[in-house]
Amino acid sequence: MSTPRATARRPRDAASSGRRTSRPPSRAAIRRAELTRRRRRLLGWLLGAGLVLVVGLVVAPLFHHAVREITLPLKHEDIIRQQAHEKGLDPALIAAIIYAESRFRDGQVSHAGAQGLMQLTPATARYIAQKSGGIAFKVDDLGTPQVNIAYGAYYLRYLMGRYGGNRTLALAAYNGGEGNVDRWIVAARRGDRDFRVSDIPFPETRAYVQQVESIQHDYRTSYRAELGL
Repeated sequence: MSTPRATARRPRDAASSGRRTSRPPSRAAIRRAELTRRRRRLLGWLLGAGLVLVVGLVVAPLFHHAVREITLPLKHEDIIRQQAHEKGLDPALIAAIIYAESRFRDGQVSHAGAQGLMQLTPATARYIAQKSGGIAFKVDDLGTPQVNIAYGAYYLRYLMGRYGGNRTLALAAYNGGEGNVDRWIVAARRGDRDFRVSDIPFPETRAYVQQVESIQHDYRTSYRAELGL
């Protein structure tokens, strides 16, 4: 009896095995994936930009304030407002003089002996004390901001009155002395013209007047609320 021959089996093809072959993604799927990636990139950019904006809104004002405090300092504004009101002066002008004289640094003493924030000499301070009734005044009092600014404002008010409200002449006298200014006025009148800043022969005093007038505008612009303007 013959044995049956084993029949060779043919491998089943993929279709007959029941397994699916992987198909390449369709164009629609590719577009959807690309759109998703773009959305994620846009969201990341928006979040980053928003963070930068928030930080800028918080940090920028603080940075501006810090820079202003360095380049254009202001202290004792309550005393400045008070004295400006009492003496009928522009508080920005008082602040500008303090800046030019001492940069708002307490305890300043010049080589000529002028002291304090508004750099008053003991002789000028004693004269002001006599005129204003400060019988208990001591030279050491010039180191006190309240006294120094009060006396400086008094002297500035006196100079403004002496020179008919002419700020340029008052500032020139504050820095260069009344006697010098009087002589400069006479010289200008001999030339049949009004006194001008360019008529100041002292370079230091001429630069001082120009600086104070310029900085007065800066204080009016930068510290309107603090100076009560």
